[in-house]
Amino acid sequence: EVVGGGRLPIINLSGGTEIGACFLSPLPINELKPCTLRGPALGMDVDVFGPEGEPVPRGEVGELVCKQPWPAMTRGVWGDPDRYLDAYWRRWPGVWWHGDWASVDQDGFWFLHGRSDDTISVAGKRLGPAEVESILTLHPAVAESAAVGIPDEVKGEAIWCFVVTKPGAGASDGLAEELSTLVAEHLGKAFKPSRIVFVPELPKTRSAKIVRRAIRAAVAGEDPGDLSSLENPSALDAIGEAVG
Repeated sequence: EVVGGGRLPIINLSGGTEIGACFLSPLPINELKPCTLRGPALGMDVDVFGPEGEPVPRGEVGELVCKQPWPAMTRGVWGDPDRYLDAYWRRWPGVWWHGDWASVDQDGFWFLHGRSDDTISVAGKRLGPAEVESILTLHPAVAESAAVGIPDEVKGEAIWCFVVTKPGAGASDGLAEELSTLVAEHLGKAFKPSRIVFVPELPKTRSAKIVRRAIRAAVAGEDPGDLSSLENPSALDAIGEAVG
């Protein structure tokens, strides 16, 4: 109603450079729901798998996979064929594992729920970082944020939030407590962030995607993996300084 004036649909689609197309994409004539990707794009044999590689029931969240080859699919990583196989094919042989959480509702509408490799597990309860970040951005002082799971002896993982404030909004202990309380009010006390860290910027790729694994690695002392796609690697130095 606001953006499309009641006439123009908001089209959400999902694909990737390595796909060369879209796994999920509606047509403008399709009936839509808010935030849905409607269903499989033309020629895509996609499904939602559970942890044992079985299709999950309608309404349940699982891994987005593709069960058949498609035109323009990536055939390998230059000079590193094992990396390609490890990244996409070896979890379930013959099935492309994409690394996104997905679900299909009772009406057949598809939804995405964030990256499965970014999932935070607090005392055995899973949630996606976007669930936390969307709440943080409700606060008028927050420009953007990233939530990551940091190893914790009691909970398994604790939620740490890295927040960039809007110009003129000063970082303070009081604001940090407001943000933690805001998350707890929406998600429950179990998911109250253990720490709010204010930073000048978040590490992003050239396509403006936040690289949460790099944030987690910088804090937890883990190997961040390949960071060649980072647009602003200096953001990790600032995070290290802010964490102390």
